[in-house]
Amino acid sequence: VRLVESGGGLVQPGGSLRLSCAASGFTLDGYTIGWFRQAPGKEREGVSCIYTSDGSTRYADSVKGRFTISRDNVRNTVYLQINNLKPEDTDVYYCARAPFRRHCTVVAGTMSSVYFGSWGQGTQVTVSS
Repeated sequence: VRLVESGGGLVQPGGSLRLSCAASGFTLDGYTIGWFRQAPGKEREGVSCIYTSDGSTRYADSVKGRFTISRDNVRNTVYLQINNLKPEDTDVYYCARAPFRRHCTVVAGTMSSVYFGSWGQGTQVTVSS
């Protein structure tokens, strides 16, 4: 079981990126995949999740309107489109999986990582002019 993130980089404020989370060793269909971000010394923050069987999605309040999560079950990959990037989006972005649809949830505007595992190695996003 492996998740590999890619697509990060250095972007100017206002720019866009599409991050990819490619799965191997298992089929995404039937799992919840979540995107998280974390900077050194900061707590990990859940940003979005998707239940890959029906495409239902959830977003943390902090990213609504700028982040879009999607999946391609044929390519066994989940994507995170980030638009209008801001310096505060600078973080390492990780994907992880959870076993059930109910684990894709946002409570009080935040998304917990407690049900997620099989973490990827992360991809660095840096927003700077």
